[in-house]
Amino acid sequence: MSADIRPVTESELAAWLRTVQTAFLSSPLVTDGDVAQRIKYNDLNRMVGAFDSDTGGCVATFRTFAQELTVPGGAVLPANAVSAVSVLPTHRRRGLLTRMMTADLAAAKERGDVLATLIAAEYPIYGRYGFGPATSTAEWEIDVARTGLDRSRPVPDDGGRIDLVDAAAARRTGPELHERLRAATPGVVDRDERWWSLATGLEALDSRPYKEKYFAVYRSADGEAQGYAAYRADDHWTDAKVPLNTVHVTDLLAVTPQAERALWHFLCSIDWVLKVRTGYRPPDDLLPQFLPDPRAARTVTAVDMLWVRLLDVVRALGARTYEVPGRLVLEVEDPQGLAAGRYLLDAGAGTCGTTDADPDLVLGIGALGALYLGDGSAARLAALGLVRELRPGAVALADAVFRTARRPWCPDVF
Repeated sequence: MSADIRPVTESELAAWLRTVQTAFLSSPLVTDGDVAQRIKYNDLNRMVGAFDSDTGGCVATFRTFAQELTVPGGAVLPANAVSAVSVLPTHRRRGLLTRMMTADLAAAKERGDVLATLIAAEYPIYGRYGFGPATSTAEWEIDVARTGLDRSRPVPDDGGRIDLVDAAAARRTGPELHERLRAATPGVVDRDERWWSLATGLEALDSRPYKEKYFAVYRSADGEAQGYAAYRADDHWTDAKVPLNTVHVTDLLAVTPQAERALWHFLCSIDWVLKVRTGYRPPDDLLPQFLPDPRAARTVTAVDMLWVRLLDVVRALGARTYEVPGRLVLEVEDPQGLAAGRYLLDAGAGTCGTTDADPDLVLGIGALGALYLGDGSAARLAALGLVRELRPGAVALADAVFRTARRPWCPDVF
């Protein structure tokens, strides 16, 4: 049984969406509104389907879109974001994903993208294509009664204030705050108009109806917006009229620690709320230490998030900054041949180029992706056999060179 792999047409888009939702065990219902929304925002040339040669049905899907990724030091690189990867259970293990991924990565390199990114629904799949887990995420559940916060004061006495705003105001304030955050945070990706329209309910997919949210904006003493939070609350009471409600934070952006502290204090001070679920946060978030009793924040999620696959090693390593100076010759292995080679990284000068010098380290392209944003450990990768040291001390130097003072963070699933 063979399959034809090609970009979808408008007439095939409903079938393509149905395949995605079936493979992800979502409702297979696709409406005209869902199709129209995809046509409005997506490039059909980058929405690929595998079509069964016998039945003509869509049996696998693959989509990419242009993305911007912030790297250590604040540079922004063009990325090939991979999404909607699916193969129907009737057509697994036939090489369809490999064919789609191989063609796409080659096209991305030809297009000039420096790297490719994705969020892995399943861990074991993407390492074989050169992706490495480059950021992690965490989620906490806060027991508000144990925090030790003064809940009679919903905003700390720092001269700032918190206002509840409507979705339209959040749509105006959120993008500017996000741009400020991503300029300073490696791992953050851009959010386009569609993202904000869906997040604030200005648009909705029929297959995923919008759920109303509350929006809170923190303003400093001089009136500058420095943070915002989007959240929902359930409505759970006992028969004895005792509230057991939980606030679920869907987005929280802050460009100063004061704004971040104030927003968490506010969320933990809402009447009738016993618990706060934080949503995805940086793995080294300040949140637990904002609370007088940090143990009131219980970790409920700690998992890999953004995966990175370098396509142009010279541009990628030359674009980011490094914590300490040092020179490393890296022998990069890439079975797909897209980024294999020997590279000299001069962290002090912030340059990278090809070289014929003897290598200090040998590593796969996936291991380099794991190190790239500053979260991976060369020492751990070496212990796992994924990095090989040829010059004594090179692993320790790589750890010092690549690591960042604060861990990278990608807040978005795509």
